Amino acid sequence: MENKSTSVFPKGNKITNNNFTGTAWLQMLVNNDSTYDTSIGNVTFEPGARTNWHKHPGGQILLITDGSGYYQEKGKSAQLLHKGDVVKIPPDVEHWHGAAPDNELTHIAISPNTNKGSVIWLHPVTDEEYSQMGK
Repeated sequence: MENKSTSVFPKGNKITNNNFTGTAWLQMLVNNDSTYDTSIGNVTFEPGARTNWHKHPGGQILLITDGSGYYQEKGKSAQLLHKGDVVKIPPDVEHWHGAAPDNELTHIAISPNTNKGSVIWLHPVTDEEYSQMGK
């Protein structure tokens, strides 16, 4: 019997905007509305893929469901992420997250308080910044 990891949620569609480096996939689970003021998506990053620097006026919560990767707040050291980790990102904190160079990363991204505004995308994480991960 094959012991293959299967995701609880679909991988979704390849992200085709300029807010990511590398290949990432998104399956929206809860679209934002005025009742819940929250959006929730399942994001899968291929090895080395990552978001641009960005911030959320209402904060963000990441639930790591598979793989390994990194989370970094501006001006702080990166945190290594593993399956089962939870990251609570305060409102307006500039940050990025993504996969390790040799491993995929899958997380549920929860954006609460969307009535305060949507994600503000900034500049890409440079290869130089990313190469410092794990050192």
